Amino acid sequence: MQLIDPNHPAYRRLWVRVAIVAVCFGWAVVEFVTGDPFWGVLAGGAGAYSFYILFWTFKPQPPATEPVVQPDAEEEEGPAATAEKPSKDGQAE
Repeated sequence: MQLIDPNHPAYRRLWVRVAIVAVCFGWAVVEFVTGDPFWGVLAGGAGAYSFYILFWTFKPQPPATEPVVQPDAEEEEGPAATAEKPSKDGQAE
């Protein structure tokens, strides 16, 4: 089971990945300093897991480029543009 999807566009920037790992390890230090080793181990484990996924095994996929489809000129006008317009005297032009 993968908890972090490394192909998500949010993880492409290096500073985002560094911040996630730093916050996890920083919080582990806070928990150990305040005397709660259980939560410190959990936060440290989250930091180690995020480091493994976001740095050790990180292989970003290139963004998928989809072909841009330009609508036809006829589709832009729609059916109302092709209908004959009546003139002032009521007859079609």
